[in-house]
Amino acid sequence: MTTRRKPAVSAGVPTKDDIEAMSLFRYQLRRFLRFSEEVTHTEGITSLQYQLMLHVRGFAGRDWATVGELAERLQAAPHGTVALVSRCEANGLVLRRASRADGRQVEVHLTVKGERCLARLASKHKLEIEAFGWAFNRTPPQE
Repeated sequence: MTTRRKPAVSAGVPTKDDIEAMSLFRYQLRRFLRFSEEVTHTEGITSLQYQLMLHVRGFAGRDWATVGELAERLQAAPHGTVALVSRCEANGLVLRRASRADGRQVEVHLTVKGERCLARLASKHKLEIEAFGWAFNRTPPQE
């Protein structure tokens, strides 16, 4: 039985195994992102709009998010996130509400249309993640 050596976790020059692991990770990540781009396009939205909806619904303990929280999750500038929220709002996927707790904050919520779209897309993404889940949380298959 052949065992694969785990990449070294240390600072300094990456080993050949490190480079191979990084290459495989980037390949799997790109495959997943391409899949996501294709399925979101068939749904009539962009991958970024899907990500926004996913993050709106994905906060623990609540079903909404602030623009600042969404900007952080998307790793985007706040003004770009505002524009993305506006596009999603124009498509009927999200709506904005003034926060009851803090009137200076705006909460972004999914609409019924947004919930349905997210459910369809999240189901497809879940199946794709499970299809090559080892890339995220399991030992890779032997080559």
